[in-house]
Amino acid sequence: MNDYTIMIVDDESQMRELVRTFLEAEQYQVVEATDGVHALDQIDKTSPDLLIVDVMMPYMDGFQFAEEVKRNSSIPIIFLSAKGDEWDRVKGLKLGGDDYIVKPFLPAELLARVESVLRRTYQNSNSKHLLKVGPFVIDSAAHTATVDGKALSLTLKEFGLLHLFLTNRGRVYTREQLLELIWDENHKSTDRTVDTHIKTLRLKLGDYANVIETVWGVGYKLEV
Repeated sequence: MNDYTIMIVDDESQMRELVRTFLEAEQYQVVEATDGVHALDQIDKTSPDLLIVDVMMPYMDGFQFAEEVKRNSSIPIIFLSAKGDEWDRVKGLKLGGDDYIVKPFLPAELLARVESVLRRTYQNSNSKHLLKVGPFVIDSAAHTATVDGKALSLTLKEFGLLHLFLTNRGRVYTREQLLELIWDENHKSTDRTVDTHIKTLRLKLGDYANVIETVWGVGYKLEV
């Protein structure tokens, strides 16, 4: 199976099915979203390596969706649209799109563009392990983290907490959930343990300590 996961964002089920068929034939892992709002909700859960996005969609068009995505991540985007005007192509690329394909298209063209964008983005295989969010960069393979280019000296649990929070920005985790996700299942730790690790992590984040917010009566979340 291909290591790459591709999300198709299109409100037309037939188009999603068509693109999915082409991609799965090349052993890509595929997830689908019916519109931009749905896709934003799914990105953190599925961690796609590439987004194939229709421009004309309800609720949030492809351009608006791209703007939202690029605020928090560097996931590459290929626009797929029936709108082939030069202005639309230019706008899509200026918004951070990595390519723009006009419908109808040939399967070979789509696959070639997909391969090209993935190769450019992940030409260093280790870069797939990089998570870049605002001033933070985490390398899950090397188990390193930096903020504003400065290395952070984190314990195993602190690294796990920061990685979880950055991967799921804005999501609130209870102390019980954090214990379950970061500590092993045989742990004998308590809520107090979580609070202590959050405190030390904040201290190490220095000027960025406040990105980890306390949600009183619930738990913690991270906002960048």
